[in-house]
Amino acid sequence: MHDVWEPAVELTEEEENLLKLCKKQKLWEFLREYRGQLLDEEMRKELAAVYRPSGRGPAPVAPEQLALAMLLQVAFGVADHEVPTLTVADRRWQMILDCAGATEPAFSQGTVFNFRERMRKNGLMPRLLEKTVELARETKGFSHKRLRALIDSSPIVGAGRVEDTINLLGRAIHQLVEVAAHEAEEDLETLTSELSLSIFGSPSVKAALDVDWRLPTAKSSALNELLGQFHRVQEWLRTHFDAAALAAPPLAEYIRTVERVIEQDTEPEPTSPPEGEEGMSERGAQAGPADGPTMPVRRQITKGTSPDRLISISDQDMRFGRKTTTKVFAGYKRHVLVDADVPGLICDVEIVPGNKREYEAAKPLLDRARERGYQIQELQADRGYLPSEEVNKLHEQGVSVVSKPPTPRRTGRYTKYDFDVDFEAKTAVCPEGVTIPLKLESVMAVPIHHCRACPSQAACLSPKATQKKLRLHPKEQWFRQMGQEMSTSTGRAKRRQRIPVEHALGRVSSIQGNKARFRGLEKNQFDLERTAIINNCFILSGAFKDAAAA
Repeated sequence: MHDVWEPAVELTEEEENLLKLCKKQKLWEFLREYRGQLLDEEMRKELAAVYRPSGRGPAPVAPEQLALAMLLQVAFGVADHEVPTLTVADRRWQMILDCAGATEPAFSQGTVFNFRERMRKNGLMPRLLEKTVELARETKGFSHKRLRALIDSSPIVGAGRVEDTINLLGRAIHQLVEVAAHEAEEDLETLTSELSLSIFGSPSVKAALDVDWRLPTAKSSALNELLGQFHRVQEWLRTHFDAAALAAPPLAEYIRTVERVIEQDTEPEPTSPPEGEEGMSERGAQAGPADGPTMPVRRQITKGTSPDRLISISDQDMRFGRKTTTKVFAGYKRHVLVDADVPGLICDVEIVPGNKREYEAAKPLLDRARERGYQIQELQADRGYLPSEEVNKLHEQGVSVVSKPPTPRRTGRYTKYDFDVDFEAKTAVCPEGVTIPLKLESVMAVPIHHCRACPSQAACLSPKATQKKLRLHPKEQWFRQMGQEMSTSTGRAKRRQRIPVEHALGRVSSIQGNKARFRGLEKNQFDLERTAIINNCFILSGAFKDAAAA
């Protein structure tokens, strides 16, 4: 068991002079003066619980010191190997960690890594984030559980290497063979030579294939060469592993990765026999290559992109996504839920693959807020979150949901917003005064004889249309209410209140950067939670200053 960490509370003269030099970096002063409140008795017990006393090895480092060091590491973008050095070389780090005058590192690089993994696996980052929220709300006088929430998102580029089909398939096969050789206790070099796997021993997959890429058949030749190599690997797997081993980790995972790349990016060539007669069957992960011998079918790269396409072998959670209609990125979307009453205070975060729509992150964010006892009094979000069932439930329960309504495409002709809709009478009146029955979720049409005699045909119908048709959204009445609110100065001012969430995202971006530090959803979620804690420390710094001045 580690010794109890009891840092000094009062500032020494040396620390006061040091903080004067750091007056433009408020985080140093906050962590020095309020580390005891951030890591209170309850939080320190939770930190200590992640360590099991063994009685072996050197004396354990106080987890409170490691937690503070991790926060400094995130705030200033310090690499793991630099952290131990800074505990000796930087007086500011020594001040925060209460190890002034140390001549030896307070801990090793391995300890930094192991502590981070313990925090992630034990789920302590959400707890520490919640602690910062509680402190800020209490300091600002909002100890109740009513919450006015702001939600927004921004893209973050993934850390994995994005690759085309040839490289994806080659690298997936490469990894499978390495794992299979290890499991079978075979020499890798001997195995690759036996199976004639050219992708080994070359600087890249395409260099190993040695194809003249100027030729129109180059991609097809390279693809089918890789498929042939995979076929030989399949045959070898069948002879060295039973069905149970092929359907269990770790082999099943790597087999499925190769098959997934083949399924998502390729299709049989038109001249190839149908799959099922001869060729590689479309097997799932459980079937694996143990269903009997098959002959490889010639395949070609599929035109277009599958919706959930695997784009990286090293980070299989990242996806292509769009934040705007013109900007494509490869990675994730980070979502933040901010407290409107304490501007900039991040209450929760969620990271999702880049291809997920904005509204898919609303449910986990709102569910966790309710689990923590919060009552959502108001929700402000952009229109991308409106399709969420959770957001619609809040609206139906009478919660104020502030957003902008969907905007129709600009065609230069009349849209559904030019129709006068009476939801009580269930009628819709076109700009020329023709009344039609109101039908939500289905197509409504103005009678064709009215359209033929209409003097506003040019302003209403497309050149090939003979009658005006329109479809109203199931939430059309709500969307129109939003539009009416936005037509007033008060409504526009209300929507400008979501600016703090944009500022919070800006600070998150400045702390975390716009490229992920880790691979995988779980680790990037952890990193986003750490970043949110640093953001909240800046908010707390200002809140404590205001409270002290009052």
